Amino acid sequence: MSDNQNPEQKARDSIDKKLTDSGWKVLNKNEVDWNASRGIAVKEYSTEVGPADYVLFVNKRPVGIIEAKKNEEGHHLTVVEEQAGEYATSKLKYLKNDPLPFIYESTGKLTRYTDQRDPKPRSRQVFSFHRPETFAPYLKKEISLRERLLSLPELKTEGLRDCQIMAIENLERSFKDNRPKALVQMATGSGKTYTAVTFIYRLLKYADAKKILFLVDTRNLGEQAEQEFMAYMPNDDNRKFTELYNVQRLRSNYISSDSQVCISTIQHLYSILKGEELDDEAETQNPAEKDWQKKEPLPVVYNENIPIEEFDFIVVDECHRSIYNLWQQFIDYFDSFLIGLTATPDKRTFGFFNENVVSEYGHEEAVADGVNVGYDVYTIETEITKNGSQIKAKEFVDRREKLTRRKRWEQLDEDYTYAGNKLDRDVVNPSQIRNVVRTFRDKLPEIFPGREEVPKTLIFAKTDSHADDIIQIVREEFGEGNAFCKKVTYKVEEDPKSVLSQFRNDYNPRIAVTVDMIATGTDVKPLECLLFMRDVKSRNYFEQMKGRGTRTMGFDDLKKVTPSTISAKTHFVIVDAVGVTKNIKTDSRPLERKKGISLKALLEAVTFGAQDEDLYISLASRLARLNKQITEDERATFAEKANGKDISAAIRDLFSAYNPDIIDARAAGIKQQQPQMPEQELQEQAQQELIDVARSTFSGELNEYIENVRRVHDQIIDTVNLDTVLRAEWDKDAVVKADELISDFKAYMEANKDEITALNIFYNQPYQRRDVTFKMIKEVLEKLKLERPHIAPSRVWQAYEQLEKVSGNSPKNELTALVSLIRRVTEIDPVLTAYDLTVNRNFQDWVFSKQAGTLKFNEDQMNWLRMIKDYVSTSFHLELEDLDYTPFDAMGGRGRMYQLFGNEMNVVISELNEALAA
Repeated sequence: MSDNQNPEQKARDSIDKKLTDSGWKVLNKNEVDWNASRGIAVKEYSTEVGPADYVLFVNKRPVGIIEAKKNEEGHHLTVVEEQAGEYATSKLKYLKNDPLPFIYESTGKLTRYTDQRDPKPRSRQVFSFHRPETFAPYLKKEISLRERLLSLPELKTEGLRDCQIMAIENLERSFKDNRPKALVQMATGSGKTYTAVTFIYRLLKYADAKKILFLVDTRNLGEQAEQEFMAYMPNDDNRKFTELYNVQRLRSNYISSDSQVCISTIQHLYSILKGEELDDEAETQNPAEKDWQKKEPLPVVYNENIPIEEFDFIVVDECHRSIYNLWQQFIDYFDSFLIGLTATPDKRTFGFFNENVVSEYGHEEAVADGVNVGYDVYTIETEITKNGSQIKAKEFVDRREKLTRRKRWEQLDEDYTYAGNKLDRDVVNPSQIRNVVRTFRDKLPEIFPGREEVPKTLIFAKTDSHADDIIQIVREEFGEGNAFCKKVTYKVEEDPKSVLSQFRNDYNPRIAVTVDMIATGTDVKPLECLLFMRDVKSRNYFEQMKGRGTRTMGFDDLKKVTPSTISAKTHFVIVDAVGVTKNIKTDSRPLERKKGISLKALLEAVTFGAQDEDLYISLASRLARLNKQITEDERATFAEKANGKDISAAIRDLFSAYNPDIIDARAAGIKQQQPQMPEQELQEQAQQELIDVARSTFSGELNEYIENVRRVHDQIIDTVNLDTVLRAEWDKDAVVKADELISDFKAYMEANKDEITALNIFYNQPYQRRDVTFKMIKEVLEKLKLERPHIAPSRVWQAYEQLEKVSGNSPKNELTALVSLIRRVTEIDPVLTAYDLTVNRNFQDWVFSKQAGTLKFNEDQMNWLRMIKDYVSTSFHLELEDLDYTPFDAMGGRGRMYQLFGNEMNVVISELNEALAA
């Protein structure tokens, strides 16, 4: 192309090249050869309104037009849309064509495209022209993708969290509005990837999307995403995702033509697009941590193997760090809907996605919903960390090469002064590392009271060399071996996946040290402690690092790896040894802000009208922890005493009272009713209403209940007063104390005999003992544990064992122990007798009395009667309906019992209930 060409000709030459690259054969109208290519672009083709710059033909049929303009008119392309539309709707010479649906306006450098089949046709900028085969479905009268999106059915919500439902429904609404970009912001641990797989499944099934790209920026995130797709089971099909659709994770330069989902790192796909070899290590590097050199990235050029229409949708995971610098031009290459996933967006992220945020689900909301746990901060500060230090000249020091770690002994020529932030990069002070680790070790009983082992802890180091130093010192200071503390980075000799699996599922390692491998996107639910021995300048990256601790975990699962835990995971602790929490501002602040104030005081303050943000947030945090510990029955009682509001709603209301977004939304609602009210008054009234909603939950009765429940699930560990062993034998005073305990138990039973149904029956209506149900006994136990936890059945049983001969062993089941104790204090039994022994004795007496007459039970009948006896031993009473459930259903249920006993079935049940409870 010569420099003296006019601008129009330069534009035409550039357009010709792009058409050729995209698979079109560009021909003048007087040299058309229909066999030259499947797709032909004919120049200056005549129409009713004059010659069109280009008319596009696929399989000899016209499908679209191109309106060409010189480069200087690029900013006017939207102005010429009407002119291009006239060519598209006019009749072509010699042809009786319908209006052409595919319209381009192009300067060769800038190209805009409109699909007239769309419900509301709207032009968009594209990198180049679409290939001829892309328009082939039009010839078969297929409707466009954007029209298919309008037919997405209502979302089935089974198995989805509220935050996931909101994200998917809002995202699909965005698709229907033809919004090209959308941002899904969901707190770490709330199920972003599961949400993405769900809407991808719906796009493939209901919108007939052809191919979707799931883009990540590190290999381990790609592996995790692949596992999510493989495990996903839709709620409207009994087959797994990968049984319905092909999922390819890119490992080579070949993109499968028959895959519906392609998972790739952005680095890998970029290298394919550029035709370059991929540096294998590049896929392991986190873009948020890489110090990019300031250089102009090589421009992306068209690649016929990956056309711009290769993907209908691109989902960008951790998009807050994947959409800038080198990568933005790569993402802009594709003509696709773009969906970003992140827990930590910033202003740039919002801007890149055109401020189209379809989901905002933050850390505090996730804690309120029980999806995340909150955290506390524990600070360790040393003199050298804070102020640095100085090494005098003439001192001999070790010099160590960072990579080989080879040392040499050397004398300094001059004084060497270093600041705290130079530690572990330019200078290593083992004493500083040792003092941090030793203090952490010594303070663990204070940070995690009552634990017998070190909670699962992740230490963030500055470099691999720093990590090695930390590991050696941790093992020394804790007096443990290699298995106790391991490094988890991509450069570790041991398979990092294996180490990570051990850290997640096994007892050891208790401590893992990493630089960045598990900073983002890696799920390690048992983590309860993050120790920062490196500072982080990026707010987003720090938020992601904190996210490793926010994952929830149930009691049984946590106990498998941390045996001394006494509850589900309620929170995690950030141990800050470098001032990381002070040096940057974070979105998710520690929720516990009033650690010195008791729960009782917080409840009273909120109930009586205190209006202090820290009080409300701290109370919400305490209740969120309690919510992880209490039983379903305790949750139901909470709701009953809170006038129907469950504990999660109460937590959300406390957070909402000081949430600026919710205050703004409330103010907007008030303004609709009172448009003249000044803005400041609107805000004040809105916040006051939210505070009143939060306060209204609490009352004296509910507060007392919360305090009682907390005592049941909490222990105070005295780490201040030390003790020594003097004797190891029963004390003479033990008998007196046992007698007092039994007296307290008897007094409590007496005091409540008229209020609790089961006790009323045992004391006042012994002939109705056959009607005492499992639920009645459970009511007694729950009230006892709340109001008098020191006289729990197990303790009272032990007291009886010291005072009298007890028949049978102490029951493992508290409910059966309680029934035995009630029978003893009401003097039904002369000595304390294990309830199963009582039932066995009564069963033998009943059967003997029956068989002494004319009635003889056969073997099948006796087996059935024994099954009833065993059931009553633990459930106290048999209803006819119980025969439909375990264990009877496996043996034929009530139908089988009727076969065995006929019309005597109901009589047998009634007599057994009465006899066994005697």
